[in-house]
Amino acid sequence: MVFKRLLGSLGVGGPTVDTVLDPGVAVPGGTLRGQVHLKGGDADYDIEQITLELVARVEAETEDTEHEGTVVFDRFTVGGGFRLAEGEQHSVLFSVTLPWETPVTELYGQPLGVVLGLRTELAVAGAKDKGDLDPLAVGPLPVQEAILESLGQLGFDFKSADLEYGRIGGTGQQLPFYQEIELSPSPRYAHEVNEIEVTFLAHPGGMEVVLEADKRGGLFSGGHDALTRHTVSHSDIAQHDWNTEVDAWVRQLVEHRASYGAHSAHGGYGHSDAHGGYADKGDHGHGDHGGHGHGHGEHGGHRSGPGMGTVVAAGAAGLAVGVVGGMVAAEVVDEVGDFFEGEEEEEGDEG
Repeated sequence: MVFKRLLGSLGVGGPTVDTVLDPGVAVPGGTLRGQVHLKGGDADYDIEQITLELVARVEAETEDTEHEGTVVFDRFTVGGGFRLAEGEQHSVLFSVTLPWETPVTELYGQPLGVVLGLRTELAVAGAKDKGDLDPLAVGPLPVQEAILESLGQLGFDFKSADLEYGRIGGTGQQLPFYQEIELSPSPRYAHEVNEIEVTFLAHPGGMEVVLEADKRGGLFSGGHDALTRHTVSHSDIAQHDWNTEVDAWVRQLVEHRASYGAHSAHGGYGHSDAHGGYADKGDHGHGDHGGHGHGHGEHGGHRSGPGMGTVVAAGAAGLAVGVVGGMVAAEVVDEVGDFFEGEEEEEGDEG
């Protein structure tokens, strides 16, 4: 999808910008290529700078409310320093590298409900205008796909995905938000947990996988959350029996929850194992920053509450599709459209 925008802050007759991405789905840490097409207006203009912004729709939780907003999580200068003559057409090729923690927006071609965009900002004659906004599709890295596929084969169903503002302490997280992929438990674990959330924190050397289980509360005890953390390599795919590996992770998470449930009932959180590290999902960026590769199976604390993402039934191969998959997919498309329409309206108001 391409949005052609008249640069409102420059007035009627100003240049127009049209950013077109190369076909295909990008991946975290991969290269994003495309072209910025400019068309001159009714006069000559000095194009000072062309900037691309990666934007995401992110949720932020406080103690009693939830908020939703747009976060810019990377910027790239891809051109500038030339004069665009009246009516002239000029194209700028670009090639930029996405952050390794860029969220995944689709799996097996099905949208997950996570909204990312690429926004083009043009600086002309001292004025700046965010003149073009395009949806950005990002697929999983091979190791991410392998882990999600294994969870599907183990009987977990996809529920939803969202982006939460904040940091997971004890990890090497770089962005100011993280993605949660929420799964319904397999029958084997359905009596012990309500859902399992998966967060991928990729980096050039590998990836941290944070698992969180929302425990079912009983008659005399409330539910609580705990996290475990595992590290994998991008080159581990062929060497792993992922079904066995991932099943061991889930068993460890459930056993850890059972062992620390009594401690939690007395108000204690933040359990850690012999490795000395743990993961903790904090709100609004108030979390620790840890390094990469602290070992396997590190135990975690708690978070403020489960994420409330857009409910999506997506997937093929491993992750099962519900009977309402078509309806939910339509809802996702509507929400994506609402996001970009809202952005355009806000920019129009500013202009």
